[in-house]
Amino acid sequence: MNVTETDVAVLGAGLAGALMAKSLAEKGWRTLLVDRHRFPRHKVCGEFLSPEVRQTLDAAGLLDRVTALRPARVERARLISADGGYVDIPLPGTAMGLSRFRLDEALHEAAAAAGARVLTSAAVLSVTRLADESCEVRVRREAGMEVIRARTVIAAWGANGQARIAKAGRTRRTLNPWKRSAPDYMGVKSHYTGIEMEPIVELYLFPGGYLGLCPIEDGLVNVSALLSRESFRGAGKSVLALLEAAARRCPPLHSKLKRGLPVPDAQAAVAPVKLDRRLNPWDMMPRLGDSSAMIPPLCGDGMSMALRSARLCAPLANDYLRGKLSIAEWEEQYVRAVKRTFGRPLRWGRLLQSSLNSPAAVRLLLRLAQLSPGMASGLLEATRLKPERES
Repeated sequence: MNVTETDVAVLGAGLAGALMAKSLAEKGWRTLLVDRHRFPRHKVCGEFLSPEVRQTLDAAGLLDRVTALRPARVERARLISADGGYVDIPLPGTAMGLSRFRLDEALHEAAAAAGARVLTSAAVLSVTRLADESCEVRVRREAGMEVIRARTVIAAWGANGQARIAKAGRTRRTLNPWKRSAPDYMGVKSHYTGIEMEPIVELYLFPGGYLGLCPIEDGLVNVSALLSRESFRGAGKSVLALLEAAARRCPPLHSKLKRGLPVPDAQAAVAPVKLDRRLNPWDMMPRLGDSSAMIPPLCGDGMSMALRSARLCAPLANDYLRGKLSIAEWEEQYVRAVKRTFGRPLRWGRLLQSSLNSPAAVRLLLRLAQLSPGMASGLLEATRLKPERES
């Protein structure tokens, strides 16, 4: 069995994991970035980079690389109800629309350029904490089993990745991440051509879920939806069938979507999507992005939060590897930073998410937003991350 020795193993090569690997490789640490999927690939995501992410990308040395991908400009958000009522909310800066197919690949290239080794098509089977606080990671690849021995391991495996991985401490007790109850929501997405969009991200609200339209690079539009599993039971098994079923519940959406054509092989789905998980930044190891907590997609700040979590964790990981922090001190400081940074956006995001379960609440919310644009902007601001210097 092949054995690889490294300083850091980052498990999950999404935005948080890729930025974490880049940051630690730049510090000179032997860094492995591991993911079970092949890249580039399409992922369920709103593909909306909120205005505040520019500062994060710039601080991480990634802004030029990302803007070179020619993302679409997004200047406003529009909320649209099933009866056609809507409200426009200006954004506090220019946002970007960019596919994960392009963005993930760009961050992988940046991590590799910094010296990280990117290991894809590698399914992590178990993580074991050893007596000296190092970790042993067992990985299955096409060529067979491999073992990674790392001084530390960082979890960036997304919202559902942990369910597939056995974690063991010194007693080799396997931990269950959460009860395997029936999923509450499912996420679906597809790219479309032929839909004309202003520089606006549109969010359509209807019974059983919501759907966002975001312009992205090359004149494409990303169509992504969060749908109640119970409400859409029997609506079809394909992504396009589910999107069509959602559009039928919202006439303004149906009218717009029928003008476009789905891009072949640009569909993705994920289930379960659980929005009620408590914030959990550390469980035997630091957890980044959706591994820690997931903000409701309607807030449009998931990618920003993923990148910010890596920015919070990377300097602490560097100090731990240099012997300046114990693992207990790393945990305490990272958990405190995550709760301080993400606590308010998560609370407000979940409050807004719960209000969407009631059509009457949706109508009231839109009416209040129309009467008081300042209130709408305030609600939007409450779900955003503060600039890094203010966190």
